[in-house]
Amino acid sequence: MASRLNPYISFTGDAKQALEFYKAVFGGTLTAHTFGDFGGEAPPGFADKIMHGQLETPAGFTLMGADTPPGMDYTPGTNFAVSLSGDDPGELRGYWDKLSDGGTVAVPLEKQMWGDVFGMCTDKFGIGWMVNINEPGA
Repeated sequence: MASRLNPYISFTGDAKQALEFYKAVFGGTLTAHTFGDFGGEAPPGFADKIMHGQLETPAGFTLMGADTPPGMDYTPGTNFAVSLSGDDPGELRGYWDKLSDGGTVAVPLEKQMWGDVFGMCTDKFGIGWMVNINEPGA
């Protein structure tokens, strides 16, 4: 297998809902294991929380995530976003519509000065997304 880079997102108790939401956006196969799945003693209140989840999409994306267990620092930041780009407007607009629904749009998905169609939003789970649709000749 070739090396690959993919986002791993930490959540505070809603990883299952977030990963299911991303599956509804991107499609694919979601595998999720709870802290209780591994037979050991889960941290109090964490038996049904996600220890590791992974979404493999038909487009070749991999998105991973988990609930942050007690004792680990969770500090949501503003210095990270997930970027989606390509030349399939229908596919990318579909992702945009679903990701921005219930979230906050910072930059509407529209033609930008560099010639591409671009938008930025924060989804309903607080994750930042950038969508760039490559325009021929731009």
